[in-house]
Formats: sequence, structure tokens, C-alpha cells
Amino acid sequence: QVPIVESGGGLVQPGGSLRLSCAASGIVFSIYTMAWFRQAPGKQRELVASITSGHSTTYADSVKGRFTIARDNAKNTVYLQMNSLKPEDTAVYSCNAGITIGTLGGGNSFWGQGTQVTVSS
Repeated sequence: QVPIVESGGGLVQPGGSLRLSCAASGIVFSIYTMAWFRQAPGKQRELVASITSGHSTTYADSVKGRFTIARDNAKNTVYLQMNSLKPEDTAVYSCNAGITIGTLGGGNSFWGQGTQVTVSS
């Protein structure tokens, strides 16, 4: 088991911002592809954003232009900056580490415990 700890979730009004952090230990962080997934009640889990060891990024269409994923290998940490938040962004956000993009979310990847993000007035 790889310790992965998320932080930064909470309640925010529509249009507001939050920054999620994910700290991983016990792996060679710099070679892993890191990602944020989210799951809202009654919905399937979806990949929100990913960043490779080479800092290439991908985003779900629903968050493009509003969310930014970044990593700091010196701190073994990946971030998700979320701006212009909408009520439909409400979900549990979970950090995931995979050796390649293809392993993200699968049985050979590692998960954090998740952090709740609620966007509501």
C-alpha cells in the first residue's frame, strides 16, 4: 500500500476556487503519472486531469480552461487548482498514481482516500 493523502477540499460558492493537494510517499514519485478522479453521488467515476512524469497534461472537457494540474517532484506532491467552480463540480476528488497513463484508475494504481468538494451557495 502506498500512502497517498489528499487535502484542500471543502465548501465553496459557485464561481469560487479551491486548490487540492496530493502527497505521495513510498514510490519514486517523479516517474509516476498522477491524476485526479472524481465521483459524484449516483454517477460514475471520471478522470478529471492527469500529468505525466514529463509534465504532459490531459483534462476532461468539462473542466478545460477552469482546472489546472501541476506537480512538484521535490515535494512528491500533485496539485489541482480549480477555478470558476460550478455546482456540477461537487464530488469526492481522489488522487491516483499509475506508472503509465494506461494504468491510471486500474488495479495496479494507487489511490488516496479522497476529499469532498462541495460547490453550493
